[in-house]
Amino acid sequence: MADEFEYSAYCHCSNCRRTTGSAFKPFAGIRRANFKLVRGLTCLLVFGEENGNDSHCKLCGSLVFSVVRDGVYTHVPMGTLVDDPTIRPTKHIFVGSKAPWYVITDDLPQYAEHAPG
Repeated sequence: MADEFEYSAYCHCSNCRRTTGSAFKPFAGIRRANFKLVRGLTCLLVFGEENGNDSHCKLCGSLVFSVVRDGVYTHVPMGTLVDDPTIRPTKHIFVGSKAPWYVITDDLPQYAEHAPG
């Protein structure tokens, strides 16, 4: 069964760097209505509100998903996926606040903040 991811990017914002403990977060976006957590709901530790939050595993602290864009989309860190997603990151966002020690070496478009459109 194919996934329903609509877009993907590398996010370099300070929040994504902090919550993942990495230089950036590769994520895939899916409409919240199409996102299904098949198990582990009782093991989530949610930081934020209903329509904007980060949900972490209570046991290990890993970021499992984020609810974004006024609650319409869910961002799934690609490193948490077991299966190979149908999508690959197509851009770098929030490079205006990226880790100064990290150098982007690919040819994907880079945006200081959100990508236009």
